[in-house]
Amino acid sequence: MARQYRLLSADGHLEVPPERWTHRVPEKYRDRAPHTVHLPDGGDALMIEGQPLLEANFLDLRAGHAPGTWQPFGIKVTDAAGTGSPEQRVREQDQDGMDAEILFAAMVAGPVFWRNIAHDQVYRAVIRAYNDWLGEEYCSYAPDRLIGMGVIPISNVDDAIAEMEHCKKLGLKGVLLGALPNGKGYPTPEDDRFWAAALDLDMPVTAHVQLYRTGARASQPTFKYPKEDAAIMQRLRRPFLEWLTNFGLPPAVSMTQLVLAGVFERFPKLRILFAETRLGWVPFWLEHMDLWYARHLGWAQEYLGFTPLKHPPGDYVRQNIYFTVQYERVAVEQRHHVGVDHIMFATDFPHIENEWPNSRRIIETIYADVPDQEKAKIWAGNAVEFFRLGR
Repeated sequence: MARQYRLLSADGHLEVPPERWTHRVPEKYRDRAPHTVHLPDGGDALMIEGQPLLEANFLDLRAGHAPGTWQPFGIKVTDAAGTGSPEQRVREQDQDGMDAEILFAAMVAGPVFWRNIAHDQVYRAVIRAYNDWLGEEYCSYAPDRLIGMGVIPISNVDDAIAEMEHCKKLGLKGVLLGALPNGKGYPTPEDDRFWAAALDLDMPVTAHVQLYRTGARASQPTFKYPKEDAAIMQRLRRPFLEWLTNFGLPPAVSMTQLVLAGVFERFPKLRILFAETRLGWVPFWLEHMDLWYARHLGWAQEYLGFTPLKHPPGDYVRQNIYFTVQYERVAVEQRHHVGVDHIMFATDFPHIENEWPNSRRIIETIYADVPDQEKAKIWAGNAVEFFRLGR
């Protein structure tokens, strides 16, 4: 009998020491894989090629501390809640009243940082090792409760599709994109091969906060327009996309890149979850994005050669993008401006902002006036449908 989900976090993290999974890296590359360094003050740091040491306090591990008692120095990863074995993680879910979690890789010291590994073959081997460990060792302990997202390499579309196919074979329920499939900071036509493959594989696609534009991507434009006269581009105070994202938080750039590139017009069945974006800002941004789109479309057509969308850009966000909401009263009150069917509850455990082990008590207060049908969708139903749980 399939598990019945009542409360599911659509955003948790595996801030486990890399030594838990780097035994999967081929021995010839293992010395270049992420590893833990013990500091003189008794704390931990993580060594990742191409990065300064990352002290464990940068992970914002809450470690079960009461509010106001968290200390930013001398943290040992192995002492923190949410960093242990899969058996421990299931017990921690029970303590918090969670039926399951969607599990993303480490954030601050995770896949976006792994891209600093200079040699592509080593980098891909690290990604493959993590995914194999995730699917075969960690999530396999309780596959209906530990729902890990496979990591997609930030390199090129061929690598991205190959790793997504591998994640599907591992039985993982979704994949995490750290950047656009092409590996650049802006959309390209070759991305379509990845979107098509995701639909063919019936593989849910997620992004955590945003599609990152770090490293070499940070200096690249957010969008390539059909007409880009150098003199005109230099005179523009903001290119077209930046006008549309002016009232949004950083995730707005990634979403608008997909919308303006016509991804959702060509692939209307494609859905993408943007986790840990927050939600309260989204209704305001969507209203102003559509307004700025209408105001600026004329010159974007004339000077940039932009082809108008079939619908206002906000329509595609509401239809094709999903969001997570944490302990946000205002966001819950404004839920209908985004769409109840596209919102998933999340804790962000074990990071400092989570309320473990008191989530259920807190959210029951926040959702006290929400109809049971809407509450059921946000708390679990939307995630069950998006990630095809129970199939």
